[in-house]
Amino acid sequence: MLHNNLILLVEDDRRLALLVKEFLEANEFQVVIEGNGNRVMRQVQNVNPVLIVLDLMLPGKDGLTLCKELRPSFKGPILMLTARDSDLDQVLGLEYGADDYVIKPAEPRVLLARIRALMRRYYQQDSREQETIVFGQLSIQPSARKVLLAGDEIYLSSHEYDLLISLAAQAGQILSREFLFNYIYNREYDGLDRTIDVRISQLRKKLNDNSETPTRIKTIWGKGYLFVAEAW
Repeated sequence: MLHNNLILLVEDDRRLALLVKEFLEANEFQVVIEGNGNRVMRQVQNVNPVLIVLDLMLPGKDGLTLCKELRPSFKGPILMLTARDSDLDQVLGLEYGADDYVIKPAEPRVLLARIRALMRRYYQQDSREQETIVFGQLSIQPSARKVLLAGDEIYLSSHEYDLLISLAAQAGQILSREFLFNYIYNREYDGLDRTIDVRISQLRKKLNDNSETPTRIKTIWGKGYLFVAEAW
């Protein structure tokens, strides 16, 4: 059964989890709480959430391990909760497939805004953008948010997918980091955030581009990134 507004909140601090649940449910979401990392995979199968809010520090499996394990099968957004001073965890979370992160202690309104942004980005349907996009061996199927390379499905996080769509839709044009950041996150770029760089790196790995001398998604130093239509 699909619960169109059901969020799985993976948080072992019961008091915090109940406060977040109460706030989100007051804003028209349903929330299921899970406090043990070892039970998360089964919960995902049981409740079929549209989005997962995932704390890093958990009894049982930790959030990073879970994110990595969830990604091949769970295609919805994953929002990670990370410690304020843990830049490494934030980068690793993005590399393992998280779509965004919120620093703890999370202000409920900030958390709600990030959740709504992810939901809009992932689930909005635009009939004008549903035609399959093909470049050589690369096929992007927007209606299913599915990517194939040489016939094999490539599993992307929702923001990795959005980044690829943005680049492919404007193949041959140099897109700045600021443009891509604003497109994906729908918030202002502070000039310091490097999450776009992390996602570009992950896309290159998943799409068999050379990380040292990329030919498919090129870095144009000082300007941004270029999707090369002829390289696929």
